[in-house]
Amino acid sequence: MSTLLSGTDTQALDAGATVDAAARRRLAAWIVLAVVAGLACGLATGSAGFSPLAFWTDLNGADAGLLIGQIRAPRTLGAALVGALLGLAGAIAQGVFRNPLADPYLLGSAAGAGLGVVLVLAAAALGGATISLATVAWIERVGLVTAAFVGALVGVTLTLSLARGAAHTLRLLLAGVVIGVLLGAVSDLITVVSPDALRGKQAFMLGSTSFLGWNALALMLTGLGLLLLLARRHARALDALTLGEDSATSLGLHLGRVRLALVLMLSFGTALAVSQAGLVAFVGLVAPHLVRRHAPGTHAWLLVASAGMGGAVLLWADVISRSLIAPEELPVGVVTAVLGGGYLVWLLKQRTST
Repeated sequence: MSTLLSGTDTQALDAGATVDAAARRRLAAWIVLAVVAGLACGLATGSAGFSPLAFWTDLNGADAGLLIGQIRAPRTLGAALVGALLGLAGAIAQGVFRNPLADPYLLGSAAGAGLGVVLVLAAAALGGATISLATVAWIERVGLVTAAFVGALVGVTLTLSLARGAAHTLRLLLAGVVIGVLLGAVSDLITVVSPDALRGKQAFMLGSTSFLGWNALALMLTGLGLLLLLARRHARALDALTLGEDSATSLGLHLGRVRLALVLMLSFGTALAVSQAGLVAFVGLVAPHLVRRHAPGTHAWLLVASAGMGGAVLLWADVISRSLIAPEELPVGVVTAVLGGGYLVWLLKQRTST
């Protein structure tokens, strides 16, 4: 390319590439710092909220193994992994749809997961079980995780079936909206027939990291590693998609096959995150947007950075949700919705004022 450009143009391109690389290094450092600080603050957040002094007392107490090793550590690490899965799924979704406002829940996964949860809770209620807090906690570990995971995958499968594959972006998007509305309506109908299921559904829809344990962490870590590996292998295909369908096809890309693989990846990541922590809002939308705004680059960089950013965002949201009204907790999905929505409102005002 340098033979077609003047010396001044080549120098300008080299300078621009250097600036972009420096921005990516800075953002990567900030993400690592935010994750490490978030992990530390998460471990130091207990029933009294964020308190390093109370953490030191707990660390030297007789119940340190239970409080730190079995409750706070898996919860804090789990929040980072859920956020990373949503951030990665959001980056894939925005690449597939070529729209920075796309999020992982577009294809019916959220509605499918919600329906799966409602079916399990309604079945428990009809079976004579009393939906107390203890019962809900037990069901979440035994049945709701599987129901939410399967429900999310079923929702996406119905969307792909209605759209007749993933070859047409608009058709896929419209099918996702239709399936989401239909499954949501069925879920609402079930809660009308079985009101006892409403409480569990509400808790699931607001999101929570309270029930994350070491087994869930192992599952999410394995899934995240696999998805990062597969997504990076498709990073060049996502780069080609940003050029437009005609350009991507001229580069030898089989759009239907590539989109289907990407949709399956984002669906699996979303289902895994949702099944463990419920519907945590805005993380999959905001995390890739923050990366692109502060350090744009190819999808090989964007996918990994979005996963890290998602982990950092949910970590800090979890600390806030546990500290704000301690010893009570706010649903972490409410905190991410407020923070994410506030950020997008601020960004919109910034753009409309320029």
